[in-house]
Amino acid sequence: MNEKGKNFNPGIRSPLYFIRKGLYKKIKQYAPLLNGKLLDFGCGAKPYEHLFTNADSYVGVDYMSEGHDHANEKIDFYYDGHTLPFADDEFDAIFSSEVFEHIFNLPEILKELNRVLKPGGQLLLTCPFAWPEHEVPADYARYTKFALKDMLEKNCFIITTNDKSGDFATTIFQLKILYFRDHRIAAVPLLGKLNLFGKFCRQIIIPAMNIYYSLLHKIVPKRQDLYLNNIILAKKKEK
Repeated sequence: MNEKGKNFNPGIRSPLYFIRKGLYKKIKQYAPLLNGKLLDFGCGAKPYEHLFTNADSYVGVDYMSEGHDHANEKIDFYYDGHTLPFADDEFDAIFSSEVFEHIFNLPEILKELNRVLKPGGQLLLTCPFAWPEHEVPADYARYTKFALKDMLEKNCFIITTNDKSGDFATTIFQLKILYFRDHRIAAVPLLGKLNLFGKFCRQIIIPAMNIYYSLLHKIVPKRQDLYLNNIILAKKKEK
């Protein structure tokens, strides 16, 4: 899900409409709760920076890994995959979106995030629950909210909000659209190889699917035992 810029708050034409729109709304909901000096861990192009209106400063750190091209991104610091280049208790808040699934040594990194966060400081994170492999080979895990809660609590965080974006229906809808976008050649062997057909898919078929599924979603049951993203708000334990 390494789409850049405008695609993080997409319009109805986007093949990532359901996941990106839902995630954007949730981050926008919780962003005002973070203030002071803020660290964006795994910042990439900083697509959500404008939502953190209460932050006094916004610092981005990332890791140079396989599967992700950091060209034209707004990274202030790189770290070595183990130790963050910051002092203890340096940040008032930390934000990290769609990063944890790419970290093989996540418990070790959670200790580092806790170290650089001030006591009582807030951590807002998101990570996918239902999504295909991406940024390969650096794609290591899909977490339930229970697994994230356990790892965070073991590393001296307190969960204050355990939320989700998407529900069973939107997850199925989003994955159907993604399958069509990525595998239409297999589905329609002759037409799939034509550039004109690809343009027709992007401009007509995918927007039509998004509109149809948006209307259908209004009448189907809303269940969240299958969903798209975890959204968790936690704070560092006071000393």
